[in-house]
Amino acid sequence: YSEERIAVAPGGGDVFALAIDPEAALMEYLDLYYRLGRAGKALDRFGVIDFATTIAPGLRDVLLTGKVYEAARRKTGKGGKTGKGSRKQVYDAVVLDAPPTGRITRFLNVNAEMAGLAKVGPVRNQADSIMSLLRSPQTAVHLVTVLEEMPVQETADGITALAAAGLPVGSVVVNQVRRNGLDARALSAAEAGDLPDAGIREGLKAAGLDTDEAVVTGLQELGSAHAARVLLEQQQRAVVDGLGRPVVELPALAEGIDLGALYELAQDLREGGLA
Repeated sequence: YSEERIAVAPGGGDVFALAIDPEAALMEYLDLYYRLGRAGKALDRFGVIDFATTIAPGLRDVLLTGKVYEAARRKTGKGGKTGKGSRKQVYDAVVLDAPPTGRITRFLNVNAEMAGLAKVGPVRNQADSIMSLLRSPQTAVHLVTVLEEMPVQETADGITALAAAGLPVGSVVVNQVRRNGLDARALSAAEAGDLPDAGIREGLKAAGLDTDEAVVTGLQELGSAHAARVLLEQQQRAVVDGLGRPVVELPALAEGIDLGALYELAQDLREGGLA
């Protein structure tokens, strides 16, 4: 439970990461806002912290969003010290990997519910401050989907729910997009399994590969499956385009994710306006 530097950007700048532990976050919360100090550690020894975060699942969401709020408003002065006299933000941007789309509105809106329970006092003030940040122009909730019917529908429902809760929606990131190398005519033929056998054999021969019947039949089947998938993605992409939000596409990377792939995806996100 500490902010560790995990990457350095090519043009300068650092990326830090934090895996939030609910128990440690609650200890920090109690110390920051209630000055419990040693009393908080005593509660931890007796298992009260673990008990509280277990019986109140919503408390975990409060702590997660509270940590984002603390990191986003933290400032530093000369010499890198933090304090009331500090003027420079420690972080240029804070990114939270949130729950799945179907749960995102309830997760981000948990402090509004907390404010409804606590009418006055520090809990109410803290909840109001967090919701002010989450509903401000500083915040953007980016939704990630793949081009399949259920995830796209969940994305559409998520946008509606976020707007109703007053939470700002950013872009829709379409992940694992396959590149289509076929024109409309070839795509239609591939879907029907009617790609010309002679053309397939000619291509195999040019590549120095076997041209027997089993190979040709297998390629016809693969072509048909590819075409069906591409057509499905085209239909769902039309739905995504109709959601009224900026769209950023990330390609499916056949060789998996390594450092080079991360830089490639980062560049796609940057060109899509998310940097």
